[in-house]
Amino acid sequence: MYVSVNSDLKTKFPGLRARYVVLKRVNVGRESPELEEFKSEVAERVRQLWTLDQLREHPVFRAYRDFFWRIGVDPTKNRPASEALIRRVLRRRALPVINTLVDSYNLASMESAIPLAAFDEDELAGELVMREANPGEEVLGIGMEKPVTLGGGEVVVEDGEKLVAVYPYRDADASKITLATINLLLMICGVPNIDDAMLEEATRLGVDYVTRFCGGTKL
Repeated sequence: MYVSVNSDLKTKFPGLRARYVVLKRVNVGRESPELEEFKSEVAERVRQLWTLDQLREHPVFRAYRDFFWRIGVDPTKNRPASEALIRRVLRRRALPVINTLVDSYNLASMESAIPLAAFDEDELAGELVMREANPGEEVLGIGMEKPVTLGGGEVVVEDGEKLVAVYPYRDADASKITLATINLLLMICGVPNIDDAMLEEATRLGVDYVTRFCGGTKL
């Protein structure tokens, strides 16, 4: 399934799309020894696949950087999640430990090179829609002390009542994954020049890794 993109945004960014899947009855933990061991396995696969020089020129990462520049975000300061995670691994830095669900889909993001995001489905008011932000809209991102005020024109995702993400790099605190999350919506973040096959593979990995370490049933 795909997030609805409003017509103005489709015209401005042909090929912009995001897949999503809903998983029910997950069990989120603080950490898992098995997951930590699997992180090492995935990290080693990533090191066999990429070098830092390759990241600069590869068309997948270039597609995300080009999109970031077009929406007014400097991708050298706010990197796509997949690239940021891969860079950590290539520099032999430890991957973050957030919770078992976030850590699981981060591995899928890193291995597929596609940014993933997740929302607590029970905190969403309705169907997700991607659109351009209106001037003055505010969003409190995860880990932020105060909301950021948008200038207008940014790409955002809303649930009918509130903004849940500034796409595709900042998720809102109100719908973040916590230890209390039972049902989640996993979003696979595409941009122009990223084909459906890559999004499908990232979806497959995301569902596989989340259900492997957190259980749950895909709708």
